[in-house]
Amino acid sequence: MKKLTRSQFLQVSIMLFGLFFGAGNLIFPPLLGNQAGTATYISLLAFSVTAVLFPVVGSILVGKTNGLTNLANRVGPVFSVVFTTAIYLSIGPGLGIPRAGSVPFEMAIAPYVPESFSLGLARFLYTLVFFAIAMTICLKPNKLVKRIGKYLTPTLLVLIFIMFIRVVTMSRNVAMPTGDYATGPVTKGFLAGYDTMDAVAALNFGFVIAQAIRRFGITDEKEVTKYEVKAGMLAGTVLFIVYAMLATIGMIGSAKFRGLENGAQVLTETVKFVLGDFGLVLLASIFTLACLTTCVGLITSGGEYFESLFNNKLSYKSWVFIWTLFSFIMANFGLNKLLEFSVPLLQIIYPVALVLIVMGISHDYVNYSRVAYISAAVVSVVLPLVEVLDKTFNLNLGVFTDMLVSLPLYKEGLSWLLPTLVVLVLATLVSKVMVGLRQTNVARTTNN
Repeated sequence: MKKLTRSQFLQVSIMLFGLFFGAGNLIFPPLLGNQAGTATYISLLAFSVTAVLFPVVGSILVGKTNGLTNLANRVGPVFSVVFTTAIYLSIGPGLGIPRAGSVPFEMAIAPYVPESFSLGLARFLYTLVFFAIAMTICLKPNKLVKRIGKYLTPTLLVLIFIMFIRVVTMSRNVAMPTGDYATGPVTKGFLAGYDTMDAVAALNFGFVIAQAIRRFGITDEKEVTKYEVKAGMLAGTVLFIVYAMLATIGMIGSAKFRGLENGAQVLTETVKFVLGDFGLVLLASIFTLACLTTCVGLITSGGEYFESLFNNKLSYKSWVFIWTLFSFIMANFGLNKLLEFSVPLLQIIYPVALVLIVMGISHDYVNYSRVAYISAAVVSVVLPLVEVLDKTFNLNLGVFTDMLVSLPLYKEGLSWLLPTLVVLVLATLVSKVMVGLRQTNVARTTNN
């Protein structure tokens, strides 16, 4: 039976880390450290549940079920198509890919473009080169592991380590927690992990990793799953270590750099303070590499899914071109408008994605019924939908909104959690009781 070499396994694992680690992963941990201050590490542990644990488990689960479509099909075929397409669109050209192209420019390049030079033209040229490189890599999926796992991501890790080593030598000025971190560091950290979008991205990347393992000649599905589990654990470990370094960077200067609005500003001010102009070049390189690897993963997974969805009427390469072109246009001209639609959509589908991950990974032990999947999915979609309509669009649905507001954890944005858990338990118990009654009746009929 063919096995992966140590080098091949490391490349696959580092590739998975690289697919996860994009713009959000780079900027949210420093902001957490800056705002949580002395409560950084307890907040980081909560952050890691939604930003490390769920993504790793999700990627393993999708590889095990041979694709997100098969996992979502446990709820139903219509849900499977709608949910899977919504995920690929929202985290792909609807948000993730355009953001991957625009964020490194806005955060690391734009502040230093000379006033005499057109900012719009600078963005156009930067994103043109960025997306051209991304598309070139995506057009040859057989070389993804080598290009991302062997070259791009290791370079990114080295640059982050250099930044971290230099920052930790500066004098510590750790502040007390502010904002929501002062009142609920665990809950705030947990919700901050949402912003990385990795639990949803994992549902895309799991199949990419499984395919990468198969391209090394691993044909036994048990072996593929085994390597996915190991690769996920290693990628998750590296992800947590990098998050800890970035959060520490934010924490160290939290008293010195107060009132910053986002993690990019935290990194920029901190790195500029300790490394000067070289630090800005270093940071620009880190942002670009981080976003490029994630962008490649999103385009690749989306191209493969839509090629299958439309029965190969358009080739994989055609979908890669379409997604890249659309994302390039949005990154330059329509990102803000796109965010108005895609962010609320993400808030609606994220909870049900977490629910499916938990149910999928425990399915072999509990053997959930179709009713249990449907019940949990309905509750974890409807409640976030009502909450988004209320909080984002100020649309009150009368008794439904009033009921939602009265639920525990509404203010924290987790009103769906307890009702989903209760419905899941009840549906599972009822299903098992019904199965038991049917088996008893069959046994009686047979005996008679």
